[in-house]
Amino acid sequence: MESKHLKHTLEIFIDKESKVLILGSFPSVKSREQMFYYYHPQNRFYKILSNIFYEPLSSDLEERKRFLKKHHIALYDVIEECDIKGSSDSSITNVTPFDISKVLKEYPNIKVIGVTGKKAESLFDKYLLHKVGQVQVIYLPSTSPANARMSLEELVEQYRKLFEI
Repeated sequence: MESKHLKHTLEIFIDKESKVLILGSFPSVKSREQMFYYYHPQNRFYKILSNIFYEPLSSDLEERKRFLKKHHIALYDVIEECDIKGSSDSSITNVTPFDISKVLKEYPNIKVIGVTGKKAESLFDKYLLHKVGQVQVIYLPSTSPANARMSLEELVEQYRKLFEI
């Protein structure tokens, strides 16, 4: 598979009540197809949130959006555009980062940023960390099926930190 230069095509999922901004690296092929975040059927992102808040959550997109809004969760990615092979974070090069300063100015209720996965962490540190001011940053393991070494319970414990602020 060859690398393609792609622009981020998903809207930032955020509103004025959002308190937690979760940033991945770049949308997967499945997420780009479905036009929403963490949509690979094997991704454990929504299972983790369902466990944290003790609320069942189906695969219905509108239900997921209501759930995220109810819990004041915003979603986006560290990368605005890049070269990538499929969904492989390890293949990402030629990065243009997300303009986080503008979003944090427009949405002052954001109190914590969760950065998911090693690639997102390294790019966040390189391009965005110096722009977040007093907003707390928590680095989290990937929820991708590629991170099978962590159990759902271990991931839930890590992600729970986002909501203890």
